[in-house]
Amino acid sequence: MKLFSELSISPALVSALNDNGVTEPFPIQAATMPDALAGRDVLGRGRTGSGKTLAFGLPMLTRTAGQRADSKHPLALVLVPTRELATQVTEALAPYAQVLGLRQTTVVGGASITRQIAALRNGAEILVATPGRLADLIDRRACMLDQVEITVLDEADQMADMGFLPQVTKLLDQVKPNGQRMLFSATLDKNVDRLVKRFLHSPVTHSVDPSAATVTTMEHHVLHVDDDTKRAVTAEIAAREGGVIMFVDTKRGADRLTKHLLAAGITAVALHGGKSQPQRNRALDQFRTGKATALVATNVAARGIHIDGLDMVVNVDPPGDHKDYLHRGGRTARAGESGTVITLVLPAQRRENARLMALAGIKPHTARVRPGDPELVRVTGARKPSGSAVTIHDPVHAAAQEAAKPKAKVSGTRGRGRRPAGATAGAGASAAPTGTPRSAGNSRGGRGGRPRTDAEGAGAAAGRSGVNGRGGTPGRPAAGSRTAAGRGGAVGRRARREDGTGGTRRAA
Repeated sequence: MKLFSELSISPALVSALNDNGVTEPFPIQAATMPDALAGRDVLGRGRTGSGKTLAFGLPMLTRTAGQRADSKHPLALVLVPTRELATQVTEALAPYAQVLGLRQTTVVGGASITRQIAALRNGAEILVATPGRLADLIDRRACMLDQVEITVLDEADQMADMGFLPQVTKLLDQVKPNGQRMLFSATLDKNVDRLVKRFLHSPVTHSVDPSAATVTTMEHHVLHVDDDTKRAVTAEIAAREGGVIMFVDTKRGADRLTKHLLAAGITAVALHGGKSQPQRNRALDQFRTGKATALVATNVAARGIHIDGLDMVVNVDPPGDHKDYLHRGGRTARAGESGTVITLVLPAQRRENARLMALAGIKPHTARVRPGDPELVRVTGARKPSGSAVTIHDPVHAAAQEAAKPKAKVSGTRGRGRRPAGATAGAGASAAPTGTPRSAGNSRGGRGGRPRTDAEGAGAAAGRSGVNGRGGTPGRPAAGSRTAAGRGGAVGRRARREDGTGGTRRAA
């Protein structure tokens, strides 16, 4: 197959592909699409960035076209390991789903579950999901998989290796038993075999780029550095012309390196699983638009992040295994473009890194470098950073910081009146920002988002139950909490006026 028009897909879909500049299929697409369109189970392996999304997406859309999903019952399901990959798949398929009149929705953690429930209730033929959030929605009876005819596992090796396997198998047990299943990944090994044997029926296997590491358009370099120069070398690489993704092992490491780069004058943002989905989206937008030139990430970005024109990836911390290396490196040299993968290696890491490269089938160029070395400049385009600290304006973050500032103290009037929003619970307790979500511990007294103290909580509970130090008078705090509030005479009354409680005597 040399053209999409040679396939049995609708002319409208072919036209939409042409409008997006997609006329000739990539090898993985040419190999797998005829079988996928015929409804066969498919096992597809192709290197990262080789076009797997359309390889399974176009047959899935074509075979679903003309059908209408019932409320809460999708007809096709794409399971992915990360939120970023879910977004990428959704965006890649959106124009083609629209042409065919198919409704598509995405369910991932870190986003509004209420909106996701509403979208499923309204009906969606195509569902792109991460396993955890989908399982949660199923538990809430907001989604049922019994009408799913086509199921796709994208990045199947990660779904099988990273603790997803029990959840994935539980989800696959709920789709139509005789439906079509397709598994796609850059590597297919280990636990993937368990999924294949259990859920695929006489699958057709297509392997393109037999070794996912043999990428002719990608250069691999191992730079040996010392402990005391690694941070400076990293900063010089980050100061290069053009964007760079820098991978580290931990969330804390990502935040620390980002802080260091900003202090050195490099516009950097962090991306890791400890950030909310809006924060992760903003970080990616800032990197894509050039507001940030360095994206410091954990492995959460090793799958599902596509940045046009990205020509360099740096492993500040060497990856744990060869598959992680391949997927990190796969952020560059996508769809036939060229790219460079740099790995910084400390003396104690040399032996393990050499083993990893051998497993990945890579023979990297090696050099020992220090800050300012000509070889470092030649390989990476490194430059000396300005040294003038920079910040990246984030309006949402700025608003959150403003809201977190302590509010002015407000004196209330003595009596049974309602405590003003923002009033403190006692001397030394600062007011919580208005709108702070109320926890179970303050759900009956958190006016204006004010968290209540343990003493107040005890007093409220005692007041409701009629058990307190004054014979169970409703609404009065327990005797123990009155002592903490200082209701012992003139001193207590003065203290209440000074600390802003205003002598309020209602139960919190």
